[in-house]
Amino acid sequence: MTDQTAPPSRRPLLRVTTRTAEIIRRCYPGQRPEDVMDRAMRMLATADGKLTPDGRIKRGTGGRVPRQGRRP
Repeated sequence: MTDQTAPPSRRPLLRVTTRTAEIIRRCYPGQRPEDVMDRAMRMLATADGKLTPDGRIKRGTGGRVPRQGRRP
């Protein structure tokens, strides 16, 4: 199995709010914040139907969000 994480100099920067940092620190002590955020993003994308059952990103899931409350 290969490590799919980017080298430290090429990792994308993710800024979190003070509240999010507090939740991570208090609810997930001893865990790396990067690991907690990785799990959270995978759970969110799965719940939103953006991932296939095996964890791959579905085609055509990015971009615009459909309008709410309007008839087609």
